[in-house]
Amino acid sequence: MIPVLGPDTPFPDPNKALHDPNGLLAAGGDLSPGRLLDGYRRGIFPWFSEGEPILWWSPSQRMVMYPGEFHPGRSLRKVLRNKDYEVRVDTAFDRVVRACAEPRSSQSGTWINHDMQRAYGLLHNVGHAHSFETWMGGQLVGGLYGVALGGIFYGESMFSRATDGSKIAFAHLCAHLHLEGFELIDCQMYTSHLERLGARELPRREFLQEVQRLAGKPHAGGLWTLNPAAIRDLPWRATDDHNDP
Repeated sequence: MIPVLGPDTPFPDPNKALHDPNGLLAAGGDLSPGRLLDGYRRGIFPWFSEGEPILWWSPSQRMVMYPGEFHPGRSLRKVLRNKDYEVRVDTAFDRVVRACAEPRSSQSGTWINHDMQRAYGLLHNVGHAHSFETWMGGQLVGGLYGVALGGIFYGESMFSRATDGSKIAFAHLCAHLHLEGFELIDCQMYTSHLERLGARELPRREFLQEVQRLAGKPHAGGLWTLNPAAIRDLPWRATDDHNDP
């Protein structure tokens, strides 16, 4: 059994999350900015489907990216050197969230329901949620959104309507965060794609130690603009193409 949260019930210790399903910690509560930020400060995030109660999770393994360790392969570096795209930040947050909510071809629904969209819209309004957007020919073709807290960016979801649309946004996210002093991106779940880009899994204990170390750091709130240096040559762009797959 997992605890059911009332309006004022604190989150339980994340280390008490279930093994099966992996990481399920609690149900109930609400999606107010205060509750969401309190969850992120404790390494906890919401994830539930339409018709379910709000479910809170802290998996035993957490996929993370240290922004300075982002390592695109040769083909993505070539794409990043292309001038046929523009990356913007926080110019179309609601559109990015709605695009992320569109069902994938292999899915019949989405976990980013209307309540979740509204909740992250409120976090955006108070300066904690941000979108990175890839534009081509004046069209939004890819992007991602997540939550900034202290020295951590908690990635939530991404989408792509053109080849590499989301990868371009993610690359610029990593560059921007690295330049702005953020130390960790929470990618939540393992994917082989993220692993190839330099992400790795941390056991829950180590991840929570990182959260405790970084979540209280000061960071700029409000709307973000892309750090100009993030669109110039960076170390991970300059890697010798002949030595990379």
